[in-house]
Amino acid sequence: MDALTRRRFLRASGVVGAAALATGGAVMGLAELLGTATNDQPAWTRQKVSRLVLVTLYGGNDGLNTVIPYADPAYHSARPELAYPPEQVLHLDASLGLNPAMRRMKQAWDNKRLAIVLGVEYPSPNRSHFRSMDIWQSATPTKPATTGWIGRWLDGTKASREVAVSFEPVLPPVLAGQARVGSCISYQGFSLPTWIDAATVSALGRPQAGEPEMQARAANSYADLVTMEHVIGGADKPAGSVSTDDGVSGPATGTGGDSEIAGQLELVARCVEVGVPTRVYSVSLGGFDLHADERDAHQYLLGQLDSALGSFLDRMARTEAGRQVVVVVYSEFGRRVRANASDGTDHGTAAPILVAGARVAGGFYGEQPSLTDLDDGDLKASTDFRDVYGTVLATVLRADPERYLDGFRPHLLPLFPPG
Repeated sequence: MDALTRRRFLRASGVVGAAALATGGAVMGLAELLGTATNDQPAWTRQKVSRLVLVTLYGGNDGLNTVIPYADPAYHSARPELAYPPEQVLHLDASLGLNPAMRRMKQAWDNKRLAIVLGVEYPSPNRSHFRSMDIWQSATPTKPATTGWIGRWLDGTKASREVAVSFEPVLPPVLAGQARVGSCISYQGFSLPTWIDAATVSALGRPQAGEPEMQARAANSYADLVTMEHVIGGADKPAGSVSTDDGVSGPATGTGGDSEIAGQLELVARCVEVGVPTRVYSVSLGGFDLHADERDAHQYLLGQLDSALGSFLDRMARTEAGRQVVVVVYSEFGRRVRANASDGTDHGTAAPILVAGARVAGGFYGEQPSLTDLDDGDLKASTDFRDVYGTVLATVLRADPERYLDGFRPHLLPLFPPG
């Protein structure tokens, strides 16, 4: 393919302009990332390196129907149409259990690979999706911030751009530092014109002598997208929906996040297995802002999360490198205790965080908030979210938590056994 044809295609498709907008190395192709793999080095140099996978549930996940206080009469009286009867709940102890859709997570709990941190929130909670998510991703609840807590760690360690990677549609603020930024590798928005096929797109990715660097990177990204579609097997899925093994489509994402959590975790697994030096991955699932007819839709979304995360954890358990992976699942806030008139729930406060992986000391951490001693109808937090972040920084990333949490001194949780 001659260079003139190549340039015309790239200009017509808009990819050159899109790539030119990427500054600071924030855009990276999958092939480029896989090319940083360290499998040519001795295995012992990479097997004990811990890796963090952040799973963001956008929209405000209903914590009370995720980790369910099934034995509490106040739970059933506050949301009679949404509450699960005790016999449907996956019991974890005599008072709390998991949503019926979370059978894989129940298995992880039984295998002591799942920790649940109860009642997590930040001081003076905000019920705006966008402000609250800013706070969760910046870890600075008392003032506006322009950097994320992982981004500040990237700054402090002078990390290269492959050290933190997002497989989401856009780079999340959590990976943005002042001088360093993670990379965004998204497989969304890929559709071929009717007049071109995948083989031709792959050919477009081959280097051309003398072309500008940005054009070469942009062209390579097109070939990369073909590879991405093959990896996740999602080229035939409708935009804005999630799908199950039986072909049923779920709710659109609405307040942010991706819809193909399994595909994102597939890419993370592949990177871990080939030895990519990425230390932090960010993936997401959206659609949790369920103000009406919540129960079935919420159970569906939790089933998507459960299936993808369960498969990922099983896959990671097969290798020493995979057994060093820690997954943290969080949302910008929980929901109100009492259901609304539309059989949904409105924006609330404290909710559980899930921490999973072979390194995790499974069990409950913190205290389940009271469903009767409320703050204007909302749960009172029992754990500061920076205690979780601080524990992850100190144990998984081997960093000083105070340095990256704006001077906050966290209470470190015993989520990870010594060694």
